[in-house]
Amino acid sequence: MFVSTLLFLVLLAVIFYHRPTLATGSVIAVVGTAVLVVLTDHAWLWLLLSVLVVVVLNVAALRRQLLTEPVFRLLRRALPAMSSTEKEALEAGTTWWEKDLFSGSPDWDKFDRIAMPQLSEAEQAFIDVEVEALCELIDDWDVQRRQDLSPDTWQYLREHGFFGLIIPEEFGGRAFSPYAQSRVMSKIASRSITAAVTAMVPNSLGPGELLVKYGTEEQKKRWLPGLADGSELPCFGLTGPEAGSDAGAIPDIGTVCMGDHEGEEVLGLKLTFSKRWITLAPVATVVGLAFQLRDPDGLLGDPDTVDYGITCALLPASHPGVEIGKRHNPGVPFMNGPIKGEDVFIPVDWIIGGAEMAGKGWRMLIECLAAGRGVSLPALATASGEMCYLTVGAFARVRRQFNIEVGKFEGVQEASADIAAGAYTLEAMRQLVTRGLAEGAPSVLTAMAKYHATERMRVLVNHGMDVVSGRAIQLGPRNFMASAYHALPVAITVEGANILTRSLMIFGQGALRCHPYLFDEMQTLQQEDERSAVDEFEPLFLQHLGHVGSNVSRLLLYGLTGARFSATPRKASEFSKRWYQRLNQLSAALAVCADVALGVLGGDLKRRELLSARLGDVHSELFIACSILKYHDSHAPGAAARQHADYALRQSLSAAQHALATFCRNFPLRWLGWFLRLVCLPPGSAVHAPSDDQIRDLGDLILDPNPVREALAEMVYVSTDPEDAVGRLETTYQMLLQVESAWQAFSRARSKGELTAQEFPDALQEAVAQGVITDYEATALAEYEVRRYDCLLTDHFDQLPLKPPAKPRRRAKKKSA
Repeated sequence: MFVSTLLFLVLLAVIFYHRPTLATGSVIAVVGTAVLVVLTDHAWLWLLLSVLVVVVLNVAALRRQLLTEPVFRLLRRALPAMSSTEKEALEAGTTWWEKDLFSGSPDWDKFDRIAMPQLSEAEQAFIDVEVEALCELIDDWDVQRRQDLSPDTWQYLREHGFFGLIIPEEFGGRAFSPYAQSRVMSKIASRSITAAVTAMVPNSLGPGELLVKYGTEEQKKRWLPGLADGSELPCFGLTGPEAGSDAGAIPDIGTVCMGDHEGEEVLGLKLTFSKRWITLAPVATVVGLAFQLRDPDGLLGDPDTVDYGITCALLPASHPGVEIGKRHNPGVPFMNGPIKGEDVFIPVDWIIGGAEMAGKGWRMLIECLAAGRGVSLPALATASGEMCYLTVGAFARVRRQFNIEVGKFEGVQEASADIAAGAYTLEAMRQLVTRGLAEGAPSVLTAMAKYHATERMRVLVNHGMDVVSGRAIQLGPRNFMASAYHALPVAITVEGANILTRSLMIFGQGALRCHPYLFDEMQTLQQEDERSAVDEFEPLFLQHLGHVGSNVSRLLLYGLTGARFSATPRKASEFSKRWYQRLNQLSAALAVCADVALGVLGGDLKRRELLSARLGDVHSELFIACSILKYHDSHAPGAAARQHADYALRQSLSAAQHALATFCRNFPLRWLGWFLRLVCLPPGSAVHAPSDDQIRDLGDLILDPNPVREALAEMVYVSTDPEDAVGRLETTYQMLLQVESAWQAFSRARSKGELTAQEFPDALQEAVAQGVITDYEATALAEYEVRRYDCLLTDHFDQLPLKPPAKPRRRAKKKSA
C-alpha cells in the first residue's frame, strides 16, 4: 500500500508540475493509475478515486453542483465586502516583475530582457553641470542656521528647472525618466537633505504630476509652464489631523453648489478643509487639495449620486479663504506647514481633470503616490547609504585607537560591513525599481521600495553613528552625519508610515494585485447575479487549483533537489546562477504559503497583520535579491563587486527565510504550520547570514579604495574642499592613502617601543635617524598629522542657540487665477 500510495502521489505531482489541460491531465491520471494497478498491489483504490474525481471535474453539471457552487458560496460568506475605495486602490497602478516572483514560477526569460536604466545625454549633462553647481552652492550648515535654503539656492532651483523634471518639454519642463529623477535627487540629498526634499515635492505627489496625467488641456496650459520655471511653487494638501496613513479617511468636504466667481454665478464647490504636515505650504503659490465631494442637489447631472468620493482640485494659494499657517518643525528645515479654509468657493472646472474627474481622486492619488514612493524617498535613502559608505569607511581608516585603525576592530567591522552591503543593495534596488517605473506605476513594488530603502537607511545611518561616535553627535559645520540622522524620522514616516506600509500594504495589496487569479475571483464574488458570477468564477477557480497544485509539486521537487536543476536567466553569470535557483525555491514557497493562508484564514488574514507582514517581507526580499543580481551582472565583474553582492544576498535571503519560518511557526493551525515549514524550508536549504570571515573581509574592504566605492562615489556629491564637512574627511583620507606605507612603518615602530620620543615631531626625527622613514616621508607625515588631527575635531560655539528662530519666508508674488 505504501509503494502504491507513493507512486500515485508522484504521478499527481508530475501532472500538476506540468499543468496540462484538464482533459489531458485527466487521461494521464486515469491511465497512469491503471498502470499502477498492474505493477503494484492495492492501487485499484487510487484508480477508483481517480475515476471519480475525473468524472466530477469533466462533467460540467456535476462539477458545478458538487464543487464550484459550494466553494463559491463558502467564499462569498467568508470574504468581507470590498469597499469602492479598496477596489479603486487595487485597480490603480500596474504590476511588474514583483508579480512573477509572487507566482511561484518566475519567468527568467522576461527578467533577462529587463535592461538596467541609462541616462540620456541631456540627463547626464544636467547632473554633471546644473546639479554639481547646485551642490557647490549649498552650505548645509548655513541651511541649518537659517532654517531655510539661501535666497541664491532658491533662485538657482527656479532658474534651472529643478521643479519641472517631470513636466513635458512642450510646457517648459525636462521630462526626465524616473531613473534620472532619482539620480538628481540623490545627488542633491548627498549635499543637503533640505534642498533635496524641496526639489522632490514638486516632482512627486503634487499638482505637477496630477496635471500631467489627468489635467485638462486648459489646466495644463495655465499651470505647467509656471511650475516648470519655478514662478509657481506647488504643495499638495492630503494629510490632516484625522487622515495620515489612512488617506482614504479624509474628512475635508467639498459640496457642489452655485456661487460667485469674479462677478459671475457659476457652478462650483464650497470647500472646508484642515490640512497638516504639508511640505512647501509656507512658500506655495498653488495648492492642490484632496477632499470628499458631495452633490446633494444633483447639480453635476447625476441625481442618484450624492457622495462622489475623493476628488482633487487645484487653486491659487492667494484665493480668498485659503489660509496657510505658520511652519511646522519636522527636524529638517524644509518648508512644511498647515493649510485650512472654511466655505472656500471654487469653480467646478478647478477640479483636476474637470468635472468628469469628480470622485476619481483616490485612484489619481494612488497612482501618483506610487510613482513618488518609488523615486523620492528611496533616492534620499540611497544617497544616505552611499555617503555612509564613503564617509564612515574613510573615518574608520583615519581614526585610530589603541594604535590601530578603528575600522580594524571586529565590532566596528560588523557595522561597517553592513554599511558596505547596504549601500550596494540600495543602489541596486534603486536601479531596478526606477526601471519598473519607466513602464508604469507598480504600487506594490514602490511600497516595497519606500519601506525597505528607508529601513535600510535607518540601519546604515545608525551604524554610522555608532562608528563615528562622539564625532557624529556634536552639531556644527564639521559634522558629516547629522543631516541624514535628523532626516530618519521624516523618511520612515512620510508617504505612508513604514509600520503600516509593511503590515498592510505590501502583502495586502500584493496578494491581490500579484496573484494570477485572486483579484478576478474576488470581483466575481462581489457580483449580485449569482448565476453569471459562478460562470465567471468557475474557470478562474479551476486554474487557481492547478496553480496551487503546480506550486506544491514544484516546491516538493525543489526541496528534494535543492532547486539545483531549476531554470535561471540565460544571461546569468556563474556567480548568480545558484542564487537564482534559491530564488526559485523561495518564490514557490511564498506562493504556497500565500495560498494556504488565504484559503485557511480568508478575510481574517487582513487582520492578521503579523502574518501578512512576514509574507510581505519574503516577497520584498525576493525582489531585492533580484535587484542585487541584476546590478551585479550588469556591471564589470570583479572580486570587490562579488564580495558586496554575496554579502548582500546572504542578508536578503536569510531575512526572507527567517520571515518564512516565523510565519510557519505562528500559523494558527500548528500542524499545518509545521508541515509548511518542512516543505518550504527543508533540511539543507538554509541560506546562512554572512560569516565572521565575510564580515572581516568586507569590513576591511570598505576602508580601501575599490571599484564599488568608486561606483558609489559617482552617484553622489563628494566635496574636495578641506573646509567642508565631507571634504575635510575625504581629503584627509586621500592624503592617508598617499603616505600609507610610511605611516604604517612609523606607527609599528612607535607601538613596539623602538621610538622613545613622546612628541610627534621628535618621534618623526627619531624615525628618520633610525632609517624607519625618509626625510621626504617625514615631511609628508607631518603634514598628514596636522590634517588628521583637524579631521577629528568637533565644533564648539561661544553661545547657544546659534541664531534666533528665523521668520517665515514671504511667499513669492502669485499669479492671478
